[in-house]
This record gives sequence, C-alpha cells and structure tokens, in this order.
Amino acid sequence: MSEPVRTHGPLPLWDTLHGSVQGVNKTRNQDYYEVEGLGTPGRPLIMAVADGHGSAVHARSHLGSRFAVDLFVQQARLFATLAEPRGETRPPSLAWLMNYAQYTLPRQLVSAWQEKALEHWTRTSSHEEPALSPPDKLVLYGSTLVGAVLTPRVFAAWQLGDGELTVVADDGQVSVPLAPDEADLGDETESLCSPQAWLRVRTHWAPVTTPARAPRLVSLTTDGLSKSFASDSGFRQFMAGLDNRLSAEGADSVRAVLPEWLAKASQHSGDDTTLVAAWHTATAPAEPAARTPEPADVSDMTDPYRSE
Repeated sequence: MSEPVRTHGPLPLWDTLHGSVQGVNKTRNQDYYEVEGLGTPGRPLIMAVADGHGSAVHARSHLGSRFAVDLFVQQARLFATLAEPRGETRPPSLAWLMNYAQYTLPRQLVSAWQEKALEHWTRTSSHEEPALSPPDKLVLYGSTLVGAVLTPRVFAAWQLGDGELTVVADDGQVSVPLAPDEADLGDETESLCSPQAWLRVRTHWAPVTTPARAPRLVSLTTDGLSKSFASDSGFRQFMAGLDNRLSAEGADSVRAVLPEWLAKASQHSGDDTTLVAAWHTATAPAEPAARTPEPADVSDMTDPYRSE
C-alpha cells in the first residue's frame, strides 16, 4: 500500500480509522471518542474513547463520557507539547516525562473532569431535584476512559475502568498492556467518579527509540467489542486480523467494512461498541505480502456468556 497522498504539509506517520455503534435496545449511545493529529512533532496523534456507565444511578453518564474525552484531549495536547517542544527549547528527559505521565496527568485529568461535572450539575439541575453530596453528583456522570498520545519520541497511554488498549508490535505480537491484573466483577468497573480516581489510572509508557520499532497498530476500544467474543483469545485474534487486513488492503478497505463489524459486535454484546485505531503507515510495506493471513471473521463473535 502506498502512503497517503497529501498536497501540502507533513506526511502523516499514522493512518486512522474509527467508528461507534449504539447497543441493541439502548436508548442512546453512551460511548464517545475523538482522534486528531498525524503523529508528527507539530501535530501529535491523540486518541481517546470513553464509555458512560448508563445505568439509572449514572443518569448523566453520556455527558460524563464526553467530558472525559474532551478533557483528555486537552491534557494530551499539553503532554505532547512537553514531549516535543518547538523552537530551541530543550525537551525534558524521558524520566521526567514518565513521572508526569504516571502521576501529574492522571491527577490533573480527574480533577478537571470532576470540576466539569460539578459545574454542569450546578448549572443545569432544578430545584425539584433532590439535594446530593458532591460524590453523589459525580456518580451521575460516571464514565471510563482510554486515551493515547503518539509522537516521534513517545507512545504513552492511560486507562481507567474497562475497555482495551491493544498494541500490535513491529514484530506482529498482539498485547493488551493496560489490562487489569484481575477482571472486574459483573458490571462493576473503576470510574472517573470513583474516590481518588487518579490513583486507579493505569499508564503505558513506551519511548520510541527508532521509527521502525514503533507499534504497527494501536487500537482503543470500549468493552462492547471485547464482550462480543467468548474469550480474550478471540478478541486478540480479531485484532491480529485487523492488522493483517490493513497490511494487505489498506485503511480505506477496512473503513468501508468497520461499521458492519461494529454493528455485529454490538448485536452479540448488547452494548455500545466503539473502536479508534491508528496504523503506522511510515513502516507499511509498499506491496502486500504474497500470502497474508485472513483477518478474523466477525462471524466468530459469540455471546461472551456462552459456555465454551
């Protein structure tokens, strides 16, 4: 596949694709996402997905997910500016950036989200609504978040709650680096409305030593996709197949079928389903391999509660 043609400006280091489908029998899509940039020093690639909890006690979570994504994008732009300063400003050390990614950004993000949610409650609530404590107000807006920043120097990602960050390395290995040590029980998940939520944010830190060693594919998804498979291995197989198809046919081909894939996943999981992905075009082969493994068939998606 040839690299995307641009008439002016820098060539993108990443080609992106994205989509979101409302869950079956859902009254609204609680997911929200954003993607911007090229992955260059001046235009870092920023991706984020959020999943509002959607139950009665989280009645405003469709707004909470939007606040989460919008505020993450703001924090990610600042982080990218620190990682790739313009002009003659000397960039900070990778150790300093890692500390910022692990501690400063999560605290600032959670604080900004809580402030935004409480401000929205104050501005929009009526006198007829019951009096609530600040923690109870935040629960109304509860949401998860997965976000990533990619610059020529750094790949960093953050996750709070369920969903997946999936990385296909330059050698084709598929990993889910921010998966929790223990799976959440039932529908319970960590959230931006959790007490001291910044301490629950998981961080992936991966400096880019050379462009050729950057990941081939980075994907952010809400749990509506992973729950459509009977096992974690089925989800990883799907992601490997996505990488294979991108390599064989290019991003335009995948964009054309992505809505169908997400709709089928949503039918099986019953949940809103969102995917944002970036494919590393800078290392994409000029021609597809003679024999490329077939992508995982979406028909393999099954009821996650089916006994195996």
